[in-house]
This record gives sequence, structure tokens and C-alpha cells, in this order.
Amino acid sequence: MQQANRPEVHFHINPREAHDWRGRDRLALFTRLAEMCEAHGLVYRAKARPAEEMQPRDGAQDGNLHIVENGRMRGIGWLNAATAYIRGFWHMDPRGVQAESTAREAVFDPAGVDGSAADSFFHDMQGRFVTPRRSRFRQPRGVADDLPENAVALFLQGRSAYHAGRCKLPMDRMILGVAQGAGGRAVVVKPHPQAIDEGQAAIARAVAMGARVQVTGANVHDVLAAAAVTVSVNSAVAMEGFLHRKPAILFGRSDFPSLVTQASDAADFPRALNAALSADWPYPGMVHWYFGQHTLELAAPDFEDRACAAFARVGFSRERLGLAGAAVMLQSDRGP
Repeated sequence: MQQANRPEVHFHINPREAHDWRGRDRLALFTRLAEMCEAHGLVYRAKARPAEEMQPRDGAQDGNLHIVENGRMRGIGWLNAATAYIRGFWHMDPRGVQAESTAREAVFDPAGVDGSAADSFFHDMQGRFVTPRRSRFRQPRGVADDLPENAVALFLQGRSAYHAGRCKLPMDRMILGVAQGAGGRAVVVKPHPQAIDEGQAAIARAVAMGARVQVTGANVHDVLAAAAVTVSVNSAVAMEGFLHRKPAILFGRSDFPSLVTQASDAADFPRALNAALSADWPYPGMVHWYFGQHTLELAAPDFEDRACAAFARVGFSRERLGLAGAAVMLQSDRGP
């Protein structure tokens, strides 16, 4: 039974899926949170996310906890949720998502990372994603054999990477700048699998301006294995590249600026390339720090503890939610 005055948890989901969200892979966090609520008799509800919740604003304090898919809400009782680059990991943040989370202010310190734990986590992640060549989006199964070694791998993205001024360099100018500043290295360009036409059009414009590149649709892990460095606006491929021990250069804002080399514009790319390739990057520590400190892993044994820590950041402690010392039980009156 729901205790009197006990808060509810409200999921704000995109209107297309708000009434059919449970079990959907792209909304897996909400399914996992629903299971957690059920186990503790905590009422949850799903509702269609209003468009204004995707703009920075303070949310109303109504005594309930709100979790907004791809939101930018702030204030007591409001969290924003989005996938965190690698399948199975999510952000749940009090400020925003996609380069607007509080994680972007954190600075990685290798000395603060448990080396043994980092190595173990890194090896596990390689086994889960690199060895089986798995990525967030569907990839070709065939192994590419036409990729140049030690190339600059440029990964294009869709329009969302450019929202809210996250990157001011147009896609075609980025391609041209990378091609001209690669210092003799081959440049391999992979369009985003969900924005193929847009990527191909930008490549065509860049080639017309003089860019010399090799376009590929190969499995992202084949591209990463052959590359010397990844380049993007702020793509998840940067994180996947770390699993291949490849540095990343970003042209846009990200949630992990202390783990990459930033290029301010096309003219800055040669400097950024030299800096990225010259640095000694502690990849296991980087990966362990980011995913361990700034994300929730849905299948992790400590998922509930991490979720509760996120709730507490916006004023909803275990005690306030009625979870402290609660026996695990299945709620008989399930949510939606």
C-alpha cells in the first residue's frame, strides 16, 4: 500500500511513446525505474512530455519526483534522463542532457582512480562491446578490409549535435577542415546511420570544395581499430574509441571535456590533432571514472543505490521516498 503523503515518481516521456513505453529499448531506464518502484510499493506514472520541458526552465515543486526524457528541467524534484553513449548506460541529471549535464564540469584526475578496478572494468567493457563489435546502432556484420591504417576517423552526426549552439562549425566545413589539416594522414568519414542523406550531402559539398576523404559505411569497430584518432562534434564514438585506446578530438560541447582534445574551429584542427596524438591517455581510468561516477548502468548490482543518489541530488532522499529500510516487495497496484 502507498503510504500517506508519500511522493510519486512521474516519467515524462516523448508524446509518441508515452502510452506505450514499457519494454522499449530506447526507454529502458524507465522500465528499470518502474521495476524499482514496484519493488518498493512506490507509485509511478507516465505522462506525455510537454515541449517546453526540452528548454531550460525551473520545474514546479509539487511534492513528486519528475524524470524527463531528454529534458532540460531544473529545480527540486526534477531530473533529466538520456542514454549515456554506450548501450546500457544512462544519465540522470539535475541540469540537462547531451552536453548540458553537470558532468561536463567535472575534471578527470587519474590519481583519484583505483587502477585495478579501472583495468577490470575496461577489460569487461572491451569484452562486451569491442570483441563482438557491438554499438548503439545497427552495424554491418562483415569485416571491412579496405580501411587505411592510422587514419583520422571522422564521424558525422545528425542535427541534434548542433542544437543550442553546441557546435557552430557546419558539417561540410568540418569535413574540409579535417581533410586539409590531417598532416598527410588519410581521412575516413562515416555518416551517422540515422542521418545518411544529410551526411552524404555534406560530404559532397566538402569534396566540391577540395576535401579528399574516403567515405565508409563499415562497422564502427572496424573503423576504430584501424584509426589513429576519432573526430566528431561530440559523438558517442569518442567513448567507443577509448575502448580501442584511441584519442578523441571534438568540435562541439560535450559531457566529458576533460577526456578529449577540443578543436575550436577548422583552423585549430592541426594543433588539436598533434595534441591528441602526443598525449599519454590513461584510457582504463578515463572510462571507469566517467561511467562509474556520472552514469547509471541498468544491469549493475548497485543500480538502485546510484538511482537513489541521483534522486537525493534534487531533494528526494531514500527517507523522503519511503525507501529507507523498506523490505523489497512487489506492488500489487502497478503503474501504467
